[in-house]
Amino acid sequence: MSTTTIAPERKLTMAQAIAEAIAQEMQANPEVFVMGEDVGKYGGIFGATSGLLAKFGKDRIMDTPISETAFIGAAIGAAAEGMRPIAELMFVDFFGVCMDMIYNHMAKNTYMAGGNIQLPMVLMTGIGGGYNDAAQHSQCLYATFGHLPGMKVVVPSNAYDAKGLMIQSIRDNNPVVFMFHKGIMGLPWMSFFEGSTNLVPEAAYAIPFGQARVVREGTDVTIVTLSQMVQKAVLAAAELEQQGISAEVLDLRTIVPLDRQAILDSVRKTGRLLVADEDYLSFGLSGEIAAIVAENLDTVPLRAPVKRLAVPDVPIPYARPLEQFVIPQVAGIVAAARELVTGLTIERNAA
Repeated sequence: MSTTTIAPERKLTMAQAIAEAIAQEMQANPEVFVMGEDVGKYGGIFGATSGLLAKFGKDRIMDTPISETAFIGAAIGAAAEGMRPIAELMFVDFFGVCMDMIYNHMAKNTYMAGGNIQLPMVLMTGIGGGYNDAAQHSQCLYATFGHLPGMKVVVPSNAYDAKGLMIQSIRDNNPVVFMFHKGIMGLPWMSFFEGSTNLVPEAAYAIPFGQARVVREGTDVTIVTLSQMVQKAVLAAAELEQQGISAEVLDLRTIVPLDRQAILDSVRKTGRLLVADEDYLSFGLSGEIAAIVAENLDTVPLRAPVKRLAVPDVPIPYARPLEQFVIPQVAGIVAAARELVTGLTIERNAA
């Protein structure tokens, strides 16, 4: 009698899943190492490198001075020499102090060298608001990186995806920006959405880039989203179902590469599109997704104009009521989706 072996699964937080992915790749490949601020004994301020120093030692888990330009530049050099560094930029908001290293060197040096070098490195960083950390520690900015050629941009919404996408990021021969939302890391000192903690296989596995996932199937409206907004959209879809509206939730997972076909397939089925995004509204991801659909109206007819929910063009406020107002919430998603389906405008609040 034959038996089938099933890989054990456990529930992990996103922080645990990312740390496990890094550990497994470090175990398998001696060229993989981690560097950044507080990645060692502290385990990363958001837990993404927890426990790695004890396993691999300070030669492979390296705390750095507060000089993002220096350690990201060092990671670029190491990658050019064949290593596979993971550099943690503590908050994505800090990219400004090291942007030359990121978009002029990490993103472009393979091209500038005529393809004669590869840069297999991961720039890992925390994104997002919702916990009153104000304008310089609460942005997402993934559209900024997606706009600049030469980098793959990965934004997981749950632990299972985070592990598989991190492993794929480490193995990729191109520079990858891996962005985790602080509000879904499962940290005990920060409120987070439970849906991000889920079953994760113990064995290593990779999730290919550019493959969006239908989190919830529906027929009346498509909600295209990513990161923590996926969890909000799922809660919104459950509320909409009680109102007789069937919402499909599409998790992009990566924005470079972007699964354009999955967007078109879903909107073709529902005829309505709502983009829910925690990045800024203008010149961003929500506009790109709307344009993709607009450019394909010959094969993807719409039953209503596209709606976009995103952060208005203001710095993220410190005061909690104001922060909750500018960042799209579950109630706002419900209201916008209902307007798309019924044509009736209802009040949106920050629930």
